[in-house]
Amino acid sequence: MRRVAITGLGAICALGRTAAEFADSVRQGRPGIGPIQSCDMSPFRFQNGAEVHGYTHQPYFDDRRADFIDRFAQFAVIAAREAVENAAIEWTPALRESAAIVTGSCVGGQSTEDIGFHEVYKLGHNRVHPLTIPKTMANAGASHISMEFGITGPSFTISTACSSAGHAIGQAYWMVRSGVTDLALTGGSEAPFSFGILKAWESMRVVSPDTCRPFSRDRRGMILGEGSAMFVLEEYERAKARGAHIYAEIAGYATRSNAFHMTGLRPDGLEMAEAIRTALDEAQVNPDQIDYVNAHGSGTKQNDRHETAAVKRILGDHAYRTPMSSIKSMVGHSLGAIGSIEIAASALAIENNLVPPTANLHEADPECDLDYVPLVAREKPLSAVLTVGSGFGGFQSAMVLTRGVTP
Repeated sequence: MRRVAITGLGAICALGRTAAEFADSVRQGRPGIGPIQSCDMSPFRFQNGAEVHGYTHQPYFDDRRADFIDRFAQFAVIAAREAVENAAIEWTPALRESAAIVTGSCVGGQSTEDIGFHEVYKLGHNRVHPLTIPKTMANAGASHISMEFGITGPSFTISTACSSAGHAIGQAYWMVRSGVTDLALTGGSEAPFSFGILKAWESMRVVSPDTCRPFSRDRRGMILGEGSAMFVLEEYERAKARGAHIYAEIAGYATRSNAFHMTGLRPDGLEMAEAIRTALDEAQVNPDQIDYVNAHGSGTKQNDRHETAAVKRILGDHAYRTPMSSIKSMVGHSLGAIGSIEIAASALAIENNLVPPTANLHEADPECDLDYVPLVAREKPLSAVLTVGSGFGGFQSAMVLTRGVTP
């Protein structure tokens, strides 16, 4: 099997409009959580979220094109542009025909859908925007990326709740690794700040009224976020031959289903543990070689304890010597996009030898007894990073990133 390198990275989220801004906010442990501005929050029990602050489509798209693209797909294109520029890709007809696009999104064009429902059900209009369907589709991000770069190779979207982006990147990794393609554009995008979906999340009673405190004794739930991260994945030798900068190598990936509950997690962490074990085996990395764990860390008691148990099950005593943190404490939970943003944080952690902190963590839950890197980022040489994810429906995933050097 072939090796797979990350040679391009782009991001837009509450922590910044570029990968560099994102990395700087993570380094400073600066949360992007604050009052939601893009929706009237007066009817809600919670007020805060992790928005792309002050976002407008300008200067990214002209007015006419922006009218064709929902906010979530705009984020996908913006991040993909940065990743492609970052990787210094020189497009040829052959590369455009063979390159793959694999994106992840859980809820797709919610803003467009919400506007349509509002016009029909509340205002009594007989028509909605004529492009409501193509703007709402979860695959719109992949389609617009395809048109942006003229890519005619395999292109599709994976929608597996909060695991969507992680699964998309894992699938793209497998495609490059197995030789289906030499290059893939992959990641996730989401923009869930609209009245209807916020009301749906409110009804679940899992959203914090103030902020996100993963692994904390006084946690009060998750915080919703939005944004996108996109990557250029290339066959390693191809990337090396053209002199590409390699952020990290994806060395292993696995996914599991817990066959248990649509929203629940087994407290023993077994299925996540099995995903971790399989990803480590594929990467040929021993558990005691993991230098950092980028956690799903949603800030719910169920998830935090499940994840802690899974990591201890596989890493054993080494788990207590391994820093583990959740960037959701800063960037919120962007549903189908979050896996891509967390993998971006993991790749940048390797690039910068810097472990991201868990913001807002002042006192750990006694049942969460690992090193969660409270409040302040930590300088540490990183050679192998594990990033894990969960999603409603019972999805569990694990990915191993290593420093991209020839053995």
